[in-house]
Amino acid sequence: MARVQRDSGDPDVGRVRAAASAGDWATVRLILEARPEREDRTELVRAVGETAGVERWITGVVEAEPEAALAKLVAGFRYIDWAWEARTGARAKHISREQFALFHSRLRTAEEWLYEAAEREPEWALPWFGLQITGRGLEVGQHIARRRFEATVRRDPYHLGAHQQRLQQVCDKWGGSHEEMHAFARESALGAPGGTALGQLVPMAHIEHWLALDGGFSGGAYMRRPEVVASLREAADHSFRHPDFVRSGGWLQVLNTFAMAFSLAEDQAGARECFVGSEGRVTESPWHYIDASDPAAAYKEHRSSAGR
Repeated sequence: MARVQRDSGDPDVGRVRAAASAGDWATVRLILEARPEREDRTELVRAVGETAGVERWITGVVEAEPEAALAKLVAGFRYIDWAWEARTGARAKHISREQFALFHSRLRTAEEWLYEAAEREPEWALPWFGLQITGRGLEVGQHIARRRFEATVRRDPYHLGAHQQRLQQVCDKWGGSHEEMHAFARESALGAPGGTALGQLVPMAHIEHWLALDGGFSGGAYMRRPEVVASLREAADHSFRHPDFVRSGGWLQVLNTFAMAFSLAEDQAGARECFVGSEGRVTESPWHYIDASDPAAAYKEHRSSAGR
C-alpha cells in the first residue's frame, strides 16, 4: 500500500484547509495564531494558499483588516498558488502570452501583500520565504534572489522551504551551475545541527543533476558514482539517521527524497531503510519527476526494486 500524503500528518493542516475551503477566516486565523511564528507555521499557511476559492474572499479580509499582517500573508501565499495555476506546469513554449500575463500579474499582487506583511511584522520569516517564490517566478535575478533568501534565514536559519527555494535558484536550469548547487546543498546540510531536515538538500541536488542529464544511461551512471553514493550516506547520517531527527514538518519529504536518490544510486540498503521509515506515505516531490501523473506508482516501483 502506498498513497500520496499532502502533509506531515499534523491534524491542524486538515483543519485549516477545511476552514479555508469554507471561507471561515475566523477559524483560519485562530489556527494560525495558535502556532507562533517561532514554531514554524509554514505548512499551515501554505495549506491555506493551496486551497482553491480562497482568492474569492481573502481580498475582503485584507480590506476589512488593513493593518493585519496575517491576512496579508495568507493573501500573498494564495496569490502565489493562484499564479501558478494560471501558468500551469507546462513548458514555457507551450504557455500563451495571456497565461504569462496573468501569472505575472498575480505574482506582483502577491509581492505587494508580502512586503506589507514583512513591514508590519519585521521578525516574521514567512513573508520573505514567499518573496523567494515570487522572485523566481518574476525572474528578479540572482542578486535580489540571494538577498531574499538571506532575509528569510536571518529570521529562521534552518527553514527548509527557504533552502529548497535557494537550491532551485542556484540550479543550472535557473542560471546557476551544478557546482554551485552541490556546494550550497552540502554546506547547508552539514553546516546545520544534526537531525535537521536540511539533509534533504543533498539528495535533491543529486536528483536535479540526474534530471539535467535526462535520466537515462548518463543520469544513471552519474547517480552510481562512488562519490555520489558517499555524499548521500554522509547526508543521511547527519539528517534522518541522527538521533535528534524529529518527525515533524518536512520529515516525510526528507525520507522520500533520500529513498528516490538511494534507489537511483542502486544503494538498496539505503533505499530500503527510507521506504520502511516512510511507511508507504508518498510525497509528490520528488517522485513526480519519474511519474507526474502517479507519484505513488513511481514510489511503489522503486520500493519493490529495493526489496520492500
